[in-house]
Amino acid sequence: MKALIIIDMQNDFMPGGSLAVPGGDQIIPLINSLQEKFDLVIATQDWHPDNHSSFAENHTGKSEFEQINLDGIQQVLWPVHCIQTTSGADFHPHLNVSRIEAIFRKGTDPKIDSYSGFYDNAHKKSTGLSGYLKGKGVTSLYFCGLAADYCVSYSALDALTEGFKVTLYEDATRAIDHNKFEEMKTQIIAGGGRIKYAEEKF
Repeated sequence: MKALIIIDMQNDFMPGGSLAVPGGDQIIPLINSLQEKFDLVIATQDWHPDNHSSFAENHTGKSEFEQINLDGIQQVLWPVHCIQTTSGADFHPHLNVSRIEAIFRKGTDPKIDSYSGFYDNAHKKSTGLSGYLKGKGVTSLYFCGLAADYCVSYSALDALTEGFKVTLYEDATRAIDHNKFEEMKTQIIAGGGRIKYAEEKF
């Protein structure tokens, strides 16, 4: 069974948002049309408390996009984004949410970030997504959403580790840093995943 995984299509990642991904809104029509091709559609949602340790403003003297060591993990310090229950954390209003069967929230622990839809960045706590999908009999996952070089790619890598067949739709995602996305694509392919365009047959 195949499932479409829509990663973090939230207002704060859209143009005009606090952590905007260039062209993030351009992929919405494609993601909406993709949903019709899958029996199961799942979404993830960044869902941060306002005291989250990944926010630059919560570290005195630190700047946005600076990297620090946070409990042994390299952490990019982000602008404040996707605060729980705020409009910035809501899905973009043009995203079709009617076929989304379940939403898995991440980044809720103020002490650690969570790029992947499966685990936090230290792989200490699972979101339950893997077990949910396996319980549904899903074997193949198709990824789209934002941002390509972070939450989409890290989710794809964790999916491979969890034993799923993985395809990342390159035309249904957008990156913050294109060089980093190229590096992440190399890792995904090395792990057995595929990088494809949604218009291609699958």
